[in-house]
Amino acid sequence: MKKLSVIAMADRRAELLSGLLRLGCVEISEPDPQKLGEVGHKFERSDSRLAAVKADLNGVGSTLNALKRYAEIKDGPFVKRESMSEDEFIDDERFSDAMDVSGAINKTIDEIDRLQTEEGRIRSKIAALEPWADLDIPLEVHGTEHTKLYLLMCPPGTDIEEVSEEIGEFGAQIKELGEDLLEKYSILLCHKDDSSRVFEKLRPYGFSVSTFPGMSGTAKENLASLNVDLKKNLVDQKTAMEKIAVEKDVAPDIKVLSDRLMVESYVQEGLEKLLTDGTVLLFEAWIPAENEGEITAFLDEWGCAWRTEEPAEEEYSDVPIKLKNNWFSGPLNMVTEMYSLPLYGSVDPNPLMAPFFIIFYGIMMADMGYGLLMFIAGLYISKKYSPKGMSGHMFSLATLCGISTFFFGAITGGFFGDFLTQLVLLTTGKHFALPSLFTPLDDTMMVLVGCMALGLVHIVTGMVTSAVMKFRRKQYMDIVWNEITWWIVFAGLPLSLLKITPYVLYAGIGLVVIGPLITGKGIMGKIGGIFGSVYNNVTGYFGDLLSYSRLMALMLSGSVIAQVFNTLATLPGNIIFFLIISAIGNGLNFGLNVLGCYVHDLRLQCLEFFGKFYEDGGRAFKPLSYDTKYVDIK
Repeated sequence: MKKLSVIAMADRRAELLSGLLRLGCVEISEPDPQKLGEVGHKFERSDSRLAAVKADLNGVGSTLNALKRYAEIKDGPFVKRESMSEDEFIDDERFSDAMDVSGAINKTIDEIDRLQTEEGRIRSKIAALEPWADLDIPLEVHGTEHTKLYLLMCPPGTDIEEVSEEIGEFGAQIKELGEDLLEKYSILLCHKDDSSRVFEKLRPYGFSVSTFPGMSGTAKENLASLNVDLKKNLVDQKTAMEKIAVEKDVAPDIKVLSDRLMVESYVQEGLEKLLTDGTVLLFEAWIPAENEGEITAFLDEWGCAWRTEEPAEEEYSDVPIKLKNNWFSGPLNMVTEMYSLPLYGSVDPNPLMAPFFIIFYGIMMADMGYGLLMFIAGLYISKKYSPKGMSGHMFSLATLCGISTFFFGAITGGFFGDFLTQLVLLTTGKHFALPSLFTPLDDTMMVLVGCMALGLVHIVTGMVTSAVMKFRRKQYMDIVWNEITWWIVFAGLPLSLLKITPYVLYAGIGLVVIGPLITGKGIMGKIGGIFGSVYNNVTGYFGDLLSYSRLMALMLSGSVIAQVFNTLATLPGNIIFFLIISAIGNGLNFGLNVLGCYVHDLRLQCLEFFGKFYEDGGRAFKPLSYDTKYVDIK
C-alpha cells in the first residue's frame, strides 16, 4: 500500500469522485488538520447528501422486503446477478421511475402497518369482551343510586361460594359467569357505602376489576360491531397487499436502484472526507502500489497535485490490507478473514496455508463419492451464480477440497464407504473391492505416522516463515534460539533413534541450554529460562504434533460410519431398501464430515500454524468502488 495525498480544484469534485469510483482501488481518508498548519482553519468538510441517500436506501430495502413477502419473489439461496453497462446502471430515467414506485409501495407498507396495528387493538378488545358475552347488562352501567356494580376477574381456582360467604355480612352479591385457563369471571353487586370494606375481603383472593371505558351497550353488541370492524380491516389489508403484489415486475428495477443507492452512499461517504475552502479540496487515500500508475495518470488528467509515499512503520496498524491471491490461494480468504487479517508489514498466510488446508481436508474426508459431490456442487454454484465475498470463497474452497477428497478417496479405495462392495455382494453374491494403496482400517498406524509427519512439515513451514520475517527485521539471534535450535533438535531425534548419530541431538540440547544462559538476566533468570524453554517448547511442540492425529481419526471415523450404514442397508436383502438406507446414512455422514473436517482443519491452521508466525490485527481495504449485490457492472 501507498499513502496518496491530493489537492484538486473544488469544482471538479464530482468528476474526480466518479473517476475514482470507476478505478475502484482508492480508499479515501480525511487529512489530519494538524498537518495543514496555519491554513488548517480555512478548510472544512465538504457538504454531502449521505443522510438523505441512506434514508432512500432504507426505503428501497423496505420495498424489496415487501415485494418478497407479498409478491412472493424468491431469490433462492444465491442471488443471480444481472450484467449491465455503466450507462444503464446510472440511467436517471430508470432511477427516477423506480424511486417513484418504491415511494408508492412504501406508502402502502405504512398503510398495512397501520391496519395491522389497528387489527391488534380490535382483537385485544374482542378477547377482553368475549368472557362477558352472556351478560345482558350494558357496559356503561356501573350500578344504581345506592349500589355499585363490578365486573371481576380472579384466578381460576378461586372458590366463589367461599367468597360469597365472606362478603355476605355486607349484603353483597357475587355471581360466577364463567372461566377459562387463565381467569374466572364474575359480577359483584354491593351497597355504595360498603364497597371499600367488600374489596378488603376480596383482596386476599386476587380479584381485579375489568372496565371498558368508552363502550356502551352490552358486550354482545360491542362484539358484533368489533367483528364487523375486524372483517373490514382484514379486507383492507388484503387489498393493500394485492396492491404491492401487482408491482412484482418492477422488482428487478428496484434491485438495481438498491445497488445504485448503495454505491451513491459510498460516494457520499467519500465526499464527507474531502476538506475544502471553497476553491480547492484536499484528501488523503490508501492505494495499492500496483495501481499507482493508473491512479496518478487519472489525477494528472484532471490537473490535480499529488504525492505518494510509503507508510511509516508506526502507521502499519492503520494501513488497510488487500490480500493478493490467485485462484488457488484466494478461497482461503474465508479462513483468514474469519480469524483476522494480517498486520501490514507481516505476511499473507494464504499462499502458505492453501496447500496444507486442502490436503488436510482431503485426508480427513478421503472418499471419492463425497469428493465428487463437493466438486460438482462447488463448481456448479460458482459458475452459475458467481457468488462474491464469503460465499464465493466458500464454494471455490469446496471445489478445491472436493478434488483433494476425491484423490485421497482413490488412494484409500473409498466410494461412499464400501458402497460398491456391498452393492455387488448383494446383487451377485461375489466379493468386489476398489483397488487401494492402503485403507484406514487396515493400516491405521501407518496413516497416523504419515499424518504426524505431514504435521511436522506444517509446523516447520510456520517456523521457516517466522525465521524469514525475523531475518528481514534483522532479529538474527531470535532466529538462532527460537527456530534453528529446535530444527536441530527435530533432526537429531530421528538420527538418534535410528542409531545413525546422537551428536546432532546433543548439539540441539546444548543450544536449548545456551540460549537462556545468554539472553536471561541474572542467575535465577538464566536458570528459570532454561527450565521454561525446555518445558514450554517440548510440551508445546509435542502437543502440536499430536494434534495432527485428528487427520487419521476423522479419516477413520468417516470410513467406519459409511461402512456401518452400508452394512445396515444390506440387512433387508432388498436392493431398493439398500439404496434408500445407504443414501440416507451416507447423506448424514457427508453432512457431518463437511462441517467437522472444516472445523478441525481450521483449528490446525489457526493454532498450530498461525501460532508460529502470524501477526494479526489488520483491517480490510475498502476502496470507493462499484460494490454491488444484484448487478455486475461491465
